[in-house]
Amino acid sequence: MTSRGTKMKESDNEQCSKDRLVRISNPFISKMKEDILYHLNLGTGTHDFPAMFGDVKFVCVGGSPSRMKAFISYMAEDLGLGQPGMEYPNICAGTDRYAMYKIGPVLSISHGMGVPSIAIMLHELIKLLYHAKCSNVTIFRIGTSGGIGLEPGTVVITRKAVDACFKPEFEQIILGKRVVRNTDLDEKLAQELTKCAQEMNEFNTIIGNTMCTLDFYEGQARLDGAFCSYTEEDKQKYLKAACDAGVRNIEMESSVFAAMCSACGVQAAVVCVTLLNRLDGDQITSSHEVLVEYQQRPQKLVGYYIKKCLGKI
Repeated sequence: MTSRGTKMKESDNEQCSKDRLVRISNPFISKMKEDILYHLNLGTGTHDFPAMFGDVKFVCVGGSPSRMKAFISYMAEDLGLGQPGMEYPNICAGTDRYAMYKIGPVLSISHGMGVPSIAIMLHELIKLLYHAKCSNVTIFRIGTSGGIGLEPGTVVITRKAVDACFKPEFEQIILGKRVVRNTDLDEKLAQELTKCAQEMNEFNTIIGNTMCTLDFYEGQARLDGAFCSYTEEDKQKYLKAACDAGVRNIEMESSVFAAMCSACGVQAAVVCVTLLNRLDGDQITSSHEVLVEYQQRPQKLVGYYIKKCLGKI
């Protein structure tokens, strides 16, 4: 374990030192006179991407715009680059689709809810990093989830992102054909995050598989949606089967996140806090104050990791 108060060594954390460029696999991009990132309200003809984003080393994405604004404020103060009450402008202020904030080498972006929303954002984010000529970038998804057999407030670092059949793959229909991509995540990064959690010793953190679904209600075996075509016994049997397959939490973005980050050569991690134990119920009943504290846990862990990489701890 890396000792507290010391910077991570290159041999212990290759993620911070390898020269990795962001890849795209689209031959048409290089032939375009201008690349307009429509949903981010940015474009190569109107913005100087290398000047704006060339120093980015860490990207944190999460569903809520307000949460990602809070994250950049947290990182600014922790890195000594900001002050309490300081405002950080939304780089994507010209659109209401996503929100983006930056401080030093850290970029914070909202992605909305579900696979389609985060996929659109990731296409444009990856192109942004490519046009900015960024290297050695690490992307984190930080967010909330439903736990399986875990106490609420537990932070889960994803080992494998699996689909609703517990398979580590992401399926997409392209030109009428089924295309399957792997959902590999960086194992060394997950282990280093685990070490950071042990050093912090503030909340329970585990590594486990994360199930990504296409729906919040029936797709996650809930009994409280507008429709329900199964029994409570069916629900429990399914969730226990998921648990036996190593699934420890459920959310709605991890599979496409892992697949796209892997395809462009960017190391990535998913760090989500559980808001409830799905074996005990379907509705979130914790108070607002408790939920706010839970939601801060992934950002604290990722923030700690970033500070270590930058030699701030």
